[in-house]
Amino acid sequence: MDSTKYIGMDVHKDATAIAVMNSAGKVVMESILETKAATILQFVRGLRGNLLVTFEEGTWAAWLYDLLKPYVTQVTVCNPRKNALLKSGNKGDRIDAQKLAELLRHGSLASVYHGEKGFRTLKELSRSYLTLSKDLTRVMNRLKALYHSWGIACSGTRVYAPRHRAEWLSKISEAGVRRRAEFTYQQLDGLQGLRQAVRRDLLAESRKQTATKLLRQIPGIGPIRAALKAVALRGLNKNHNHDLKSIFKSTSVRASSAAGPLREFYESLLAKGMKPSMARLTLARKIAAITLIVWKKGVRFDGEQLKPQAA
Repeated sequence: MDSTKYIGMDVHKDATAIAVMNSAGKVVMESILETKAATILQFVRGLRGNLLVTFEEGTWAAWLYDLLKPYVTQVTVCNPRKNALLKSGNKGDRIDAQKLAELLRHGSLASVYHGEKGFRTLKELSRSYLTLSKDLTRVMNRLKALYHSWGIACSGTRVYAPRHRAEWLSKISEAGVRRRAEFTYQQLDGLQGLRQAVRRDLLAESRKQTATKLLRQIPGIGPIRAALKAVALRGLNKNHNHDLKSIFKSTSVRASSAAGPLREFYESLLAKGMKPSMARLTLARKIAAITLIVWKKGVRFDGEQLKPQAA
């Protein structure tokens, strides 16, 4: 008798709905548990047989994958965008868990891999770096907005430099506003220090990965972009990755202004009458295609990859 059990989990912040289905398609157990490691493991350890588990990609996916992997035969993190069957019928937790188990039994789920622990540290450092960079940009914008609100022009980056701060602060006549600017400068300094610390750790961790060494061969991709791409490419799909898109665009801007094959490609687009903005976008797309080839095949960058048939 086939002892395989298909376990669908509908995971939420406070509770997780679980449906267990046997090889014949019969639901043999259902439960709603707290989304806590001890509670979920207690449930799984109480099951016998060949255990196949699935749940949807989301906030808890990586944590739950690592939690369950040692105790079950297979863990499938599925892509909800491709699970069209989940959009039909009643949208109840118990039904969703049953549908996940049923789709798993029929082999109808698109999986998203979460199992490489070798990239976990690099991934978390990349997230920290990107988050701190965004926070830093917000604080810098907030600081300039403060000066602008008092009619003080402050273009460029001089307003952020520590050696010029006394000069800038003296332009604010209102004591309360000046104090607010001082606090904003303190926040700016703190974020800059944190980002530098994360940057050092990010670069050190990225040197352990073969992928970053390959990606750095592509013109316009420095050590930070290589480190960020090495992580982001693992989630590259048609659902769109905003951070990765930004990285490719910035790489395009840099590559279009530096000598090399990518600049030659960019200039050839301009020569054909393409507008600079569209040429940079086309170059960004070409860099994305080349990056994927280099990363997936483990090959070195070659200018021949710029030809249409190589994209």
